[in-house]
This record gives sequence, C-alpha cells and structure tokens, in this order.
Amino acid sequence: MKPTQRLHDLGQSLWLDNITRDMLDDGTLERYIDEFSVTGLTSNPSIFDKAISAGHAYDDGIREKVADGKHGETLFIELALEDLRRAADLFKPIHEKTDGVDGWVSMEVSPLLASNTDGSIEAAAAIHQQADRENLFVKIPGTPEGLPAIEQSIFNGVPINVTLLFSADQCMAATEACLRGLERRQNEGRDLRLASVVSVFISRWDVAVAGREPPGLRNGLGIAVAQRTWREWCTLVSSERWKRLEAAGALMPRLLWASTSTKDPNAPDTLYVEALAAPGTIDTIPDKTLEAFAEHGKVGEGMDPQGADSDKVLATFEDVGIGIAALADKLQRDGAAAFVKSWNDLLGRIEEKGKSLAEA
Repeated sequence: MKPTQRLHDLGQSLWLDNITRDMLDDGTLERYIDEFSVTGLTSNPSIFDKAISAGHAYDDGIREKVADGKHGETLFIELALEDLRRAADLFKPIHEKTDGVDGWVSMEVSPLLASNTDGSIEAAAAIHQQADRENLFVKIPGTPEGLPAIEQSIFNGVPINVTLLFSADQCMAATEACLRGLERRQNEGRDLRLASVVSVFISRWDVAVAGREPPGLRNGLGIAVAQRTWREWCTLVSSERWKRLEAAGALMPRLLWASTSTKDPNAPDTLYVEALAAPGTIDTIPDKTLEAFAEHGKVGEGMDPQGADSDKVLATFEDVGIGIAALADKLQRDGAAAFVKSWNDLLGRIEEKGKSLAEA
C-alpha cells in the first residue's frame, strides 16, 4: 500500500497544491487521483503565473479573450476558472461520495482586496456564481479586514477557503468567523451544510527563523505551531458550541496545512507531510513533494491532539527572542504583500502574452 493511501486511511486528505492546463490535458491529475489518493487541489496566482509562462497551453485561450476585448483580472479569472471547472468535475465523484466534505478546488479573490472587506465579499460572490461548480472554494485571506468578509460570505452561502493563516490564534479567529456565519444562517433557517477550510502555512516559519533557532530545533518551529493549532482546533471541535451546530447539520471548518514542502535542502523532503499527519485535516502539497511522499514517505500514528511538546518548543523560541505572535503577524503581512506581487506579475505576464499573440 502506498504511503499516500495509508495517510488517506488515517483520515487525512491529500490535496495537490498545483494546477496547469497541461496536467489536465495529459491525464496527470487523473493519475494523481487514481494512484496517490489525491482528493482535491488548491491554486494561487504564482501557480497560474508559472503555468502560463511555462509553455503555450494557454495561448489560444488568451488570444481568444483578447480578441473579445477582455483583459486584466477579467481575462485571468475566466482563464483560471476554465481549468478549475475541469478539475472540479474530476473531483465531483469524491465530492458526492463524501457528501460535500472532500473533493474541492479553490480559486482566489484578488489579493488587492486583502484590506477591502466589502470588495472581498462582492468578489467572492461573483467568483462563486461565475464558477458554477458546487465544489469550488473561494479563497479569502484571514487578515483582520478579511474576517468579516469571511463571516458574511459564509452567511451568503459561499464556500470559503481562508488563506494566509500562520498561528493558532489566527486560525481560531478565522474558524470563529466561519462559525458565526453558520450561526447566522441557523438563525435564519438556512441550510447549514456549507463547507469551509482554514489554511495554516507551516514551512514559512522555519524559513523566517533560519540561522536563529535554539540548538536542536532547526525546522522545528513550523511543526510546533501546527501542533498547537491542531490542539486548539480539536478543543473547538469538542465544544458545546460546535456540537449544537453539528446536531443541526453543519459542517465543521476543516483544518488545512499549507506550505508543507521542505525548503531546507538538508532536511528530509517529506519532513512536514510526515509530521502533520492528523485525522480530519487536509495537507495540500506540490507535485514534487507528492511524488516523494508516495515513493518513500512514512505514516505513523498521527499528531497528538494534546500537542504535548508544542508549548515547550515555542517557549524555547521565545527565550531566544523570537516572539511567536509578532512573527505570525509579520508572516501574514509579508504573505499578503507577496500575493499582491504575484498577482501583479501574473497580470503583467498575461498582458505581455496577449499583445505578442495579437501581433503574431
């Protein structure tokens, strides 16, 4: 049995952190589903930027849309949704088999809206309607301005993937926003079977503190943050507040581990995937990490719901002057800025390609 299947049997979903038109055309995504137990995928502007610049798979689509007078965000969203609809259809049997728990794809609102609550709400609703797929999440950053947009979007019936979360506190704030949206739906007698995920980024912690770690804790900060987050999430799942919603038919926001490819060339390439195995959660990983884990990954008993070692590890980092809360806020701000840069780079690349194709 492949390690990917053993992870699936443990209760964790494996999602692909990638999408390209080529992998849809050549059957790679179908192979990942069939051979590696992949049950969903995530996307972001950087992924599409690399896919569009890597070859000519998108040339016809860009040429046609430019000829129709489309450009900028409008053109990109149409282009991305063409891919994501195809992926969503591949995952539809999984979505139906799991009664809406799994089998999802994700599309991001413009990162330029990270500080615009009303704009994020409007964009999420528009993407949800335009996508026309029940198993497509709309990604909204879990920034302070994004939290009310997340709550309102859930209330509006839009499935949400909360992105750019880095700590247990940020994750719980985002989960609370999702629950408030569900509770408001309950008060209005609306359907509560509305899925959401909260995405916590892991490896960026270790990149941020590289060279400053306490002895023996290289590549240990991200995992400790994940352990604490897992403990807080498990506590919320067992709370009376959640049990009332669950009894009424609600779906719990699922915890998703993001940024789980190993960045340290001296560390095992399956480091984070193995450490973050936990039932009920999702791990979204790029192709290279997926292939590596399928080949030689190891699956143990899963993470400790009590997060036994996390407090001690985090305290050790605090002792050497690395403030966890302050670094989490910085990572979120830096992540939002990086997404804006990726978004602008992507739109610039599409603009350049559109012009060159039109001239040709």
